[in-house]
Amino acid sequence: MNITTIGIDLAKSIFQLHGANSCGKKTFSKRVSREKFTEIVQQLPASLIGMEACGSAHYWARRFTQMGHRVQLMSPQYVKPYVKTNKNDRNDAEAICEAVTRPTMRFVAIKTVEQQDIQLLHKVRTKIIKEKVALGNQIRGLLMEYGVAIPQGDCSLKKALADLSSIKNSDLTENSIFIFNELYTEFLNLELRMEQYTKKLLLISKQNESCKRLMSIPGIGEITSTALISSIGNFSNFKNGRNLSAWLGLVPRQNSSGQKTRLLGISKRGDKYLRSLLIHGARAVVNQVKDKVDKTSLWIKGLLEKNGFNKTVVALANKNARIAWSVITKDTNYNAEHAHG
Repeated sequence: MNITTIGIDLAKSIFQLHGANSCGKKTFSKRVSREKFTEIVQQLPASLIGMEACGSAHYWARRFTQMGHRVQLMSPQYVKPYVKTNKNDRNDAEAICEAVTRPTMRFVAIKTVEQQDIQLLHKVRTKIIKEKVALGNQIRGLLMEYGVAIPQGDCSLKKALADLSSIKNSDLTENSIFIFNELYTEFLNLELRMEQYTKKLLLISKQNESCKRLMSIPGIGEITSTALISSIGNFSNFKNGRNLSAWLGLVPRQNSSGQKTRLLGISKRGDKYLRSLLIHGARAVVNQVKDKVDKTSLWIKGLLEKNGFNKTVVALANKNARIAWSVITKDTNYNAEHAHG
C-alpha cells in the first residue's frame, strides 16, 4: 500500500485508523483494539500521522515518533470543519487525515514526559487549592448557623477553629465542636499538601535554567515560570512574542470589515491557567510602582493615567509574555532598559 498519511481517532479501547496516499485517496480504514494498536501502527510504513490533541495524544505521539513516523497534533475545533457528514469514528479519522495535510493548519506541540510531570504538579496543586477554599467557605457557612462569624483570611479561620470551646455567645455544642475539629484537621491537611506541591515547583524552578531566566522578569515568579515551561516547552514554536501572547489570549479580539478596524476586549483564548498567572503577577507589579522611578515603573504609571488599572495590568501581562518569548529564544536575561527603552 502506498500510504503517506494516517488519521487516527483516539479512544480508550477501540481506535479508528484512516490511511491515504500522496493524492489524498483512501488506502485503508480499520478499527483496532488497544491490544493490537501499537503493533499495527509499527507495521505501517513511515508516514505523517495526524491526531486530535485530546486525552493520551501526547503519549501516543511520543510512541509513534520513536517508530519513525512524523506526528502532528491538532486542536479538535480545527478538525471539526473537515467532518463531511455525521459524526462517527470513521468520519472523524477521515477528517483528521485530511486536516493534517492542510498547509495552513495549526499544530499543537508534542509535550515531553518532563513537561507533563510539571503540569501534573500544577493541576493537582490547583485542585487542592480549590478544595481548600471550598472547605474553608463551607466551615464559615456552617459556623454562621451557630452564631459564629469569622473574619476574612485563613489565619482568622484557623485561630477560631483551634479553640472553638472558648467562643462565647454561640450555640456550639459538644457534637458540633467535634465535627468542626474534624473539618479543621482536614483543612490543615489540605494546606500541608498544597505546601508540599508548592515546594516541589520551587525546587524545579531553581534547577531549570529557563525558569531562572523567566524569573528575572518582574511579575513572573516560580509558579508562573514552571507553568510556562511545562505548557509551552519549545518557545521557538512561536514565530515571535506577539504570537505567544495571542496564543495566551492576551491580545484584543478583532471584529473588522472592509476599511473599518474594530478591536474589542482580549480574546481569552488558550490556557486560562497560564493567562491568570501572568495577570496575577502583573497586578502585583502594578500595585508596587507608586514610589518607583525606574523605566518599567514609569511606563506603568503612564498607562495607569491613560487607561486605568485593569487595562494596565493586562497590558503588562501581554508585555511579559512577549518578553518571556524573547529571553528564552535569545537565551538571555531580562533587561529593563531594552524592554522599556
